[in-house]
Amino acid sequence: MDIPMYLIWLSMAIVLGIAEALTLGLSSIWFAIGALLACIIAMLDGSLMVQILAFFAVSILLLVFTRPILVDKLHIGKEKTNVDAIVDKTGIVTVEISPYKPGRVYINGLDWNAISKDEQNIPKDTKVKVIAVEGVKVIVEPLTEN
Repeated sequence: MDIPMYLIWLSMAIVLGIAEALTLGLSSIWFAIGALLACIIAMLDGSLMVQILAFFAVSILLLVFTRPILVDKLHIGKEKTNVDAIVDKTGIVTVEISPYKPGRVYINGLDWNAISKDEQNIPKDTKVKVIAVEGVKVIVEPLTEN
């Protein structure tokens, strides 16, 4: 029982397409496209060597030249997590922040441990901007009113 090469390439394209759908990493889709091209070449009675070369050439060229563009356009891997999303947000000090003693800041409905960016006193009820998140505490600086 000989399996035609075009069915092998088609099966490979389907498996790679499913893998891409499950991972959304924009990696295996290019190999699925290469497998489809190799499938077409196999249906046109191209030699196995031409099929393999076309598969690798198209897959690698697409991966190298189009993946970076699509990753940038689709913002893949750049989604901010809940913690990262509070950077640059404004909050209000609920417990005074002192040098060497964390205080508390209320940001987006959550209460956070907070320290001052420049180890300065920040009194209660002061509006602050989140500069960074380190572990379970935020680093803040007072907002200057203009």
